[in-house]
Amino acid sequence: MKKKVIVSACLLGECCRYDGKTKKTDVVEEALKEYEIIPFCPEAPLFGTPRERINVVEINGKKRIVTDETNKDVTQLLEDETNTFMKLHPKVDRIILKSKSPSCGYGTTPVLNEKKETVKLGNGIAAELMSKYYKNIKIEDELNFMKHNPNESDRL
Repeated sequence: MKKKVIVSACLLGECCRYDGKTKKTDVVEEALKEYEIIPFCPEAPLFGTPRERINVVEINGKKRIVTDETNKDVTQLLEDETNTFMKLHPKVDRIILKSKSPSCGYGTTPVLNEKKETVKLGNGIAAELMSKYYKNIKIEDELNFMKHNPNESDRL
């Protein structure tokens, strides 16, 4: 049986970002050809593509996911979508997520205050949930992945 890896769908070439674009990174897909790749994007199935941008906003000491223009709190929707995905894929060997994403960023996502000013960097909502659910699985973003796979990043 092949090992399983969850990869942010936008890194695999899916046009699922808020702006309808992709962040395809051939290096990631090429380096993982020995794995069963499981694409992941919690935003597109809920909100469609393109869609309003979302942000991680700290409100009363809690991180919430809020739409940029309409100020709608979509935290619970994204938590439910991510939890459903994890239940469908309880055993994985590796996770590679999109840096800086409000859903998938792992330590690189801007966390805003209520005035929409960046106050720190943290995890996106899905990355946070995955770090708890997949306790013993290494989570990395595409930037760290390329740093640790230097021969692969030469092909960019």
